[in-house]
Parts: sequence; C-alpha cells; structure tokens
Amino acid sequence: MKTGSTEQDPRGLIYESYRIEGITDAQCRSIFFDWALGMDAARDSRADIQALLDLYGAANPDHPMTVVLGDGLQGAEKPRRRGGWRSRER
Repeated sequence: MKTGSTEQDPRGLIYESYRIEGITDAQCRSIFFDWALGMDAARDSRADIQALLDLYGAANPDHPMTVVLGDGLQGAEKPRRRGGWRSRER
C-alpha cells in the first residue's frame, strides 16, 4: 500500500497535497479533479470527500485543499440533471 493511501484516496493524491508547502488553490483544484477522475464511479463521492475532510481538514483548516474539498462536498450535494433524450417526455 502506498504511503498516504486510503480507501477514499488510493493513489494518495489528497494526502500528498497537504504535504506540499506553498501549494496554491489552483494546484489543489487540479489535484482534486485528478482525484475525482481516478475514483470508481460506483463509489459515493460525497462520503469519500467527507472522510477526507475528517481525516485532514480538522488539522489543516486554512489549507487550500480543505477549501477545495469543502467546495467539492457542496457540489456533490447538487442533484444530477439528466440531459438528452432521457429527460424528454415520451
């Protein structure tokens, strides 16, 4: 198992972002996007983000990744809109 790897962060991307001194908001957003794309679509992303916030956010409230994870958690609350032919009445 890779250092910093968890069930919610198997590649350790979020873990490593908290270890980078001077990391910017933009870099954290990029890492978060990479993390999200690498996760299994069947997983509950809201639960994963909350677990990562619980693990890292409390000890690092002013870290840019904590802000990005919080934003991601709010974004996960929005219901998904189905578009295309599925949303049209039949």
